[in-house]
Amino acid sequence: MTFSERLHNFYSWFAGAPLHILVILAVALIMQKLGGRGISRAMNRVAEADFVPGPKRGLERQRERAKTAGSVLKSTLNGTIWLIALTMVLSEFGLNLGPIVASAGVLGVALGLGAQTLVRDLLSGIFMLVEDQYGVGDEVELMEVKGVVESVGLRITTVRSVDGTLWYLRNGEILKLGNKSQPKR
Repeated sequence: MTFSERLHNFYSWFAGAPLHILVILAVALIMQKLGGRGISRAMNRVAEADFVPGPKRGLERQRERAKTAGSVLKSTLNGTIWLIALTMVLSEFGLNLGPIVASAGVLGVALGLGAQTLVRDLLSGIFMLVEDQYGVGDEVELMEVKGVVESVGLRITTVRSVDGTLWYLRNGEILKLGNKSQPKR
C-alpha cells in the first residue's frame, strides 16, 4: 500500500465519526464558554441594577443573590450541554439510544419519587434567595430556632442560636420565618 493510499484511507476514516465527535466536543465547549459569559454578564447587570432606590438598597445582599443565582444557572447550563454532547457522541459510536433513554426515564421517575425532599429543599432555597427572605448575618427566627444566619445554601441554611448551637435547617422544611434584620419597606 502506498503512502497516498494510506493517507486517503486515514482521511476517509477520520472524516467519519472521529471528525463528528471532535465537532460535537468543540461546539459544546464553545456553547459552555459563551453561555457562561452570557450568564455572568446578565448576573452582573442584576447585581448592579437599582431595583430598590434609596438608602435601604442593600447592594451587597443583591450582589450575593446574583452570584448564587449565576452559579446555579451555569451549573444547569453545563450539565445540559454536556448531557446532550454525551448522547450525540454515543450515537456516533453507533449505540442505540432508545433503550438507554427509556431506562433513564424509568430511573428518573424512581429518583424523582425518592428525592422529593431534595427537590423541595432546592426549590425552596431558590425562591428564598430570589425573594430575599434572609441572608448571612441576619437575626432570624426560623420555626423554633432564634439566632444569626451563618450560611445560606440552596438546600440548607445554618443558624447559630443564642446559646451557641449551630442549627442546620433544610430550606424545604422552613414553614415559618421571622427576620429582625430586614429594614421596613
